Amino acid sequence: MFKKIALTACVLVSAVSAETLTDQAKAMGLAPIPKNTSELYKLIDNPKNPMNAQKVELGKQLFFDPRLSKSEIISCNTCHNLATGGVDGVPAAIGHNWAHNPHHLNSPSVYNAVFAEKQFWDGRSPDLEDQAQGPMQAAPEMAAKPEHVAAVVNSIPAYVAAFRHAYNDQAMVPTFKDIADVIASFERTLVTPSRFDEYLRGCDKALSKEEKAGLQTFIDKGCASCHTGVAVGGGMQPFPLMGKFKYMGVGDFKGDANGMVKVPTLRNVEETAPYFHNGTVWSLKEAIKIMGETQLGVKLTDKETESIETFLKALTGEKPVVEYPVLPARTAKTPLPDSGK
Repeated sequence: MFKKIALTACVLVSAVSAETLTDQAKAMGLAPIPKNTSELYKLIDNPKNPMNAQKVELGKQLFFDPRLSKSEIISCNTCHNLATGGVDGVPAAIGHNWAHNPHHLNSPSVYNAVFAEKQFWDGRSPDLEDQAQGPMQAAPEMAAKPEHVAAVVNSIPAYVAAFRHAYNDQAMVPTFKDIADVIASFERTLVTPSRFDEYLRGCDKALSKEEKAGLQTFIDKGCASCHTGVAVGGGMQPFPLMGKFKYMGVGDFKGDANGMVKVPTLRNVEETAPYFHNGTVWSLKEAIKIMGETQLGVKLTDKETESIETFLKALTGEKPVVEYPVLPARTAKTPLPDSGK
């Protein structure tokens, strides 16, 4: 299910300088993506939707299948493009009939989303299985009713056979929930271990001197108080907290009922511009300075900003190899595309 990837070759050493900084990082809650496959499975699997190779492969096909949308031209990969950091690279998501997200919300990366505590910017979904149901139904996204999605899958014998094999149930008739569940199974495998993970495991040479200095600045300035855990983010925090966010007026999103907003993962952050919930900032340096002002109440110097940016680029990870699937053919029973409102 996972293809092994090569990171920095390293012989673990007990270096005092590395030990001190890694201890600080771990004390702030920063944690590596497990290198051992069985340990990784324990972290990413969902007991309510146990993963297996068949579910993951089927979920990959459906992740790329635009026929699940009303127009049959939008897939999950449209907004969460695996070739471009798991995002669409535009300020606000564009969906059915070229509609922009009505709240001017930016598409978060699907890479490492499994490590987040909650899903969506307002944290309304507890897991990827629940989250996967949302975009398929949302009018400004894929705009498909659950009945349409289920009808598409059940009209294609190869999909029905694949579901029955994945669930070991030869009488199974895939439901909308089943479809979302297998898509989530695939998304759970989209983890991107980086050199930072090697460093946290004791490989001192995995990070350069400049990257270590950036990590130190990241910790000293308080960034790791919110951007923590395996995701280097993924929890919920008030935003803005200590200063005004100058682009807050773009879109009407204000967080959940308590003003809490999901903290985005910083993994692969150099690949996921534009930044913030409303996609208003294209420069990573500007985003770092804004976070210092709005969340930490500090004005970061250019040197501090560049140092943090240098560290953040070390969070760019190795992507799993995903071959674009050849999808099974539609049949006479497959619903026709509808690009209307």
